[in-house]
Amino acid sequence: MINTSVNKMNRGFTLVEVLLALAIGTFIMAAVLTAVMQGYSSSSGIEQSVAVQEDVRAALDIMSHEIAMASYASNPSASSIWRTTAGGCPLCDDLTTCTYKGIQEATASALTIEMDTAVPENLTIGDANEIIRYEYLPGKQMVTRATGCPNVSLAQPFLSADSASTSAKARNVAVTNGTRNIPLFQYYDGTGAEILPAALPARIPDIRRIKITVAVQATVPDFKGQMREMIYSTSVMVRNHAPITSK
Repeated sequence: MINTSVNKMNRGFTLVEVLLALAIGTFIMAAVLTAVMQGYSSSSGIEQSVAVQEDVRAALDIMSHEIAMASYASNPSASSIWRTTAGGCPLCDDLTTCTYKGIQEATASALTIEMDTAVPENLTIGDANEIIRYEYLPGKQMVTRATGCPNVSLAQPFLSADSASTSAKARNVAVTNGTRNIPLFQYYDGTGAEILPAALPARIPDIRRIKITVAVQATVPDFKGQMREMIYSTSVMVRNHAPITSK
């Protein structure tokens, strides 16, 4: 007599069972792969976010340090050393009056500052980094920085997505102040009241604090395929800048 119970125990898998096992295995592997890819994308997004923060903070630190030095001149007799840059144009002529001192241009998107930082102080403006101009270019989504006289018009990317820039202190981000209608620079007097753009440049001598706001967008999407957007701001006290009587 044939033992049918033994035959049933020794039989192989049916085609349906094999296909079902393959389907379950494929589903599990797909789920594992998806989790791994999401983890990788999330990590990449976090790294990109950290890189953006480091770039913007570095840029704000440099801008704050330089803008805080606006109108610096330790020698009281240096009141006529300032040079006019006429809205960023490199005229660089010595002023007969010094109403605006070391802030020759102040708008929502551009700022030109001057300082006498030569060692020893030489009572002249025009040495390296003694004239600095920052400007936001909404069409290119970047902030530029220009130095020197008469080369103040030769601006270079400063905070920009232009990775080819050789002079940029910070990059990897697109500056989106324009799309958000956020001014790069805002100005305040000694009472804390904002000096509105319509009152400038006449009220440049009243500037005591400058607020810098940068809206940025990462150039690499996060794991959700979205471009991260962030806003950073800082305030700078320009203690050397004060109204003076023209000679």
